[in-house]
Amino acid sequence: AERTMTRFWKRAGIKEDKDSVTVVLDQRNLRTPSKHIVQFPKKQRELALLTAAEWDAQTKNLKAHTLPLTSIVARAIDAFDPAHAEDPTVRTAVIDKLMLYFDTDAICYHEEFPEILTQLQDTYWKPIIHWAENTYNVKINTTTDIFAVTQPDETKARFRAIIDQMGPLELSAFEKAVMSSKSFLIGFALVHKGISVEHAAQAAHVEMNAQMDRWGEVEDSHDVEREFIRQTLGSVAITLMDKHQG
Repeated sequence: AERTMTRFWKRAGIKEDKDSVTVVLDQRNLRTPSKHIVQFPKKQRELALLTAAEWDAQTKNLKAHTLPLTSIVARAIDAFDPAHAEDPTVRTAVIDKLMLYFDTDAICYHEEFPEILTQLQDTYWKPIIHWAENTYNVKINTTTDIFAVTQPDETKARFRAIIDQMGPLELSAFEKAVMSSKSFLIGFALVHKGISVEHAAQAAHVEMNAQMDRWGEVEDSHDVEREFIRQTLGSVAITLMDKHQG
């Protein structure tokens, strides 16, 4: 069960000084699980405001799943920020884990039937693969077999080099995108603005949508899962809006 906390603050907002913006609950600094202050550079003032808005929108009982921006930001500070991360090996371990998703990425495993599934694959998966190949001049292998497909070492090295250069916030957002979509390539395309949030969400739901077309929707269950993934992927895009604007 999700752990809940009773709301103790009247108002969430931001506190600004010359170089930074801090999220505050009343006048108390918001802190990460590792007790670091949630603080942003001045250029990310909008992200600070949106993070504060998540806390301002909480009702009597705080629910962690309704704080997606806070989750990404706190992870960036606690795990990936060299100034705060307690264990410097976590970053490399996380990147290693994310690279494993590339070898087993569902969007590289295509079915040849039923027709609705092949149509959804063509609409949402193939454009991501083509974007990645064309943007980064790499080859991505796909298969219609049940056997594992191996990606070229050159492609993996190219993607690894790009991920190694990610800053703390971008890496945290990328991790969240991959884990929520269950796809390396969907997450990679989203954080590099190769696809929209809606496209990412639809790509993550290809198999579910094909099953629903065939068997019908399980009331509430599918709706909740779809909206949760869309919300999470939307938060990833919001987290990186300053990077994309710049």
